[in-house]
Amino acid sequence: MRLMLIRVFIFSGVLVSWMVAVNVAQAIDVDLKMDEAKKALAAGRAPMEGANNPEDVKKVLQQAAVVTRVGADPEKDPCGANAVLRTKRYWLESFGRQESTESKKQKHEVRMPDDKIQKILDMPNLEMSIQLCGDDEYFAEGVQVALQQGSKTIKPVDVSPADKGRKNEGLGAAFRSRFTARFAYDSFDPNAKTKILIYYQDGKMIDFDADLSKVK
Repeated sequence: MRLMLIRVFIFSGVLVSWMVAVNVAQAIDVDLKMDEAKKALAAGRAPMEGANNPEDVKKVLQQAAVVTRVGADPEKDPCGANAVLRTKRYWLESFGRQESTESKKQKHEVRMPDDKIQKILDMPNLEMSIQLCGDDEYFAEGVQVALQQGSKTIKPVDVSPADKGRKNEGLGAAFRSRFTARFAYDSFDPNAKTKILIYYQDGKMIDFDADLSKVK
């Protein structure tokens, strides 16, 4: 009986460790190494190498945004608030797509130098590109953002001014706008339940859930 209990405790400990490892593995890749970075570049190149016309390229770029998007799906809710998370892996795969494009143009292999890759690996901040909709072209002027994790409110390192609203072709509000915010990687928990809070100059506030643990 005692031996059986010991085995149960050991198994439980292994199971918990495995669950923690899986949870951490799903979170944003902050501590990427050079060999992992080069694999990410290759992952970005692969779909672009098979994209031989503008429509193919558009599909590849749309899929890249889907992988790191949180919030509303623009295909289903054109005016739903959402954010594309530009993580280190996002940037590396993006540059991989550029490598593929330049290789085709120059008709020889183009690769990013290691020192440029290292600059991406050393990036201290997560960048978020956030899309909103409103009723006039200046509706997003002065907009601010924060992350809410439990009782903790995390403010960005900086926020870029919102774009002038563009005419919205879909249903809902008349204009769409984007703005960019950067959050220090060490300021938030990528595995915690998260809300993105958006504050407008007129005092209005909206929020949406963001499962950061699903983004690499």
